[in-house]
This record gives sequence, C-alpha cells and structure tokens, in this order.
Amino acid sequence: MFAKRIGIDLGTANCLVWLAGEGIVLNEPTVVAVSEEDNRVLAVGNEAKEMLGRTPDNIIAKRPMREGVIADYVVTEAMLRYFIQTVSGSRWFRPEVMVCVPAGVTQVERRAVLDATMSAGAKAAYLIDEPIAAAIGANLPIAEARGNMVLDMGGGASESAVISLGGVVVHRSVRVAGNKLDEAIVNYLRRKHNLLVGEQTAEQVKIQIGTAWQEDKPKAMEVKGQDAISGLPRTVTVTSTQIAQALQPELMRIVSRVQEVLEHTPPELAADIIDKGVVMTGGTALLRNFNKLLTHEIGVPFHVADEALLCVARGTGIALENLDLYKRAITQK
Repeated sequence: MFAKRIGIDLGTANCLVWLAGEGIVLNEPTVVAVSEEDNRVLAVGNEAKEMLGRTPDNIIAKRPMREGVIADYVVTEAMLRYFIQTVSGSRWFRPEVMVCVPAGVTQVERRAVLDATMSAGAKAAYLIDEPIAAAIGANLPIAEARGNMVLDMGGGASESAVISLGGVVVHRSVRVAGNKLDEAIVNYLRRKHNLLVGEQTAEQVKIQIGTAWQEDKPKAMEVKGQDAISGLPRTVTVTSTQIAQALQPELMRIVSRVQEVLEHTPPELAADIIDKGVVMTGGTALLRNFNKLLTHEIGVPFHVADEALLCVARGTGIALENLDLYKRAITQK
C-alpha cells in the first residue's frame, strides 16, 4: 500500500499540514492545553487557543514553539502526534513526514524536530529549510542559475535568504516576527494608556488597524482591557498611527537583517534581485504597508506573495510529492 506522506509547517503561531495528493488539510494554532498535575494533553489547536489567558490554575495553555524552535519537547511531540493521527485517520498508521525548520537553527535544534516527529508516529522524517519551502510555495524558479530572494516572516522568526540553483546562498534570521509585534502592542498599551491586555487582544489590534507606514486616513479601534492602576475593566481608543509607532522598533530590526543579506549577496545575484524584487511570505508579510516600508528603506521592490500564509506549507508539500528528487538532493549535499 502506498504510504501516506504528510508535510508540516511547524510554525510558532500556526501549524499547517499538507497531505500528499490533497493539499492543505489542517490549519490550527500552535497551542496546547495541558493538565498541570500530570502534564496530560487536554486540547490542541483552535480549542486550546480559546483557553489562552482563561484557564483555571490546574490547566496551562501554552505555545510549545518559541521563536521558530522547540521550547517544550514533550508537548511538541504530543501536538505532532495529534496532527499526524488526525490527518492519517489512524493511530497505527505511520506516514512519511516532512517538517520545515528555519535555515538558521542549530544541528541540536534540527535533531530535536526529527526526534519529536519520529516519536510522534512517523515512519520516516525529513527536514526542509523554510526559505526553500517558502520560495517553492511562492512559485519562484529556484532551480535556475539566477538570484531569487525571499523574506519569510512567521510568528517567531523572520528569515531572509537569497536562493540560486536550488540552494541557499546567503541568509540571515532574526527572532522577531508576529509574536514580537503583539508584545510591542501589549507594552505600548500598558505604557501609554495604563491598560493591560492579553496577546489575543493585541493580535486583534494588529490585524485590524496595524500598519508599518503612516497613513493619510488613520484607522481607530476601541480596545478593552484592565486598568493597570485600579484593576477595573476599561476601554480606550487607539489609532493606526499609534500602533505604527509602537511597531517601528521591531520592524526596523527585520529591515536591518534584510540589508545584511543584500550586503553579502554576490553582485550577479544582486543584479537579478534588483530586477525581480523580493518576495514576502508568512503571516507577518500581511501587515499593512510593510512592503512599502521595506521598499522605502532598502530601495529594492518588495512584493507580498499570493496566499502568503500558505507558501511554506505549500512548498513543503511540493517537495514532499517529489520526495525521491528531494532525497537525491540532500544526499548530494
């Protein structure tokens, strides 16, 4: 019987699962709720995310991935087992699994992902670098002898890479992405308005009025939280201009890493990038006007990929469906 093959975009904020022959079949938050007494998994994904900030003392809702790498091995393994069993439809079936990881992770961190995947029920486990998967998912011609540059920004880390002839030529990563932007909003509201909010509220603010560039017609939003002094519930109104100011320091850290990549790119490949621009993928690429900020600061066109949130998962799936070619490629490296 033909073995099922599963590709997993193991992100800090969201996990997407690709089933060979079917495409993306699962997209859930990377959140797990566990019992504090015996560390038993109670909920995974959407159900667990709803518990964030709302659990009693005996239940902990946590994110087992931090800044693109495994922070809690046991919980990550349980989460992977849940995803594999859900997609496979059986707890006894052992599929081949490909997981994408940041290009900048250490060998120890890579081994941790492989071990967790095998322990979760995989027959065989493979890794693919996120910039490669993102470029494949964005339909970039990475096999050609031309420079292709991708900026992948998820929940925990942002990676910028120049790819040519199917491999990464130059890359830089910074552990700043969606979660750091949420933290920046939380800190801003506490500092400027004495308002305490949780990460889910901050994420809603980022999605609804967040922007990387000052707008001619700022948007406004009412934000509900807890007064830091009185402890009572309170509502304040914030504008997109204020949120842009709050996000600016973190966004500029990403900009500086992209500049480093271009500074170390061979001249011939740099010329290709000037012609074609840089493709942005991942959920943080959807922040309004971020491409405009990058283009202004760096002087190279930046474009948001179609379905940017799905590019890494789609690229992992395409590599998975061509697994024999992938195996030959990693053997030759």
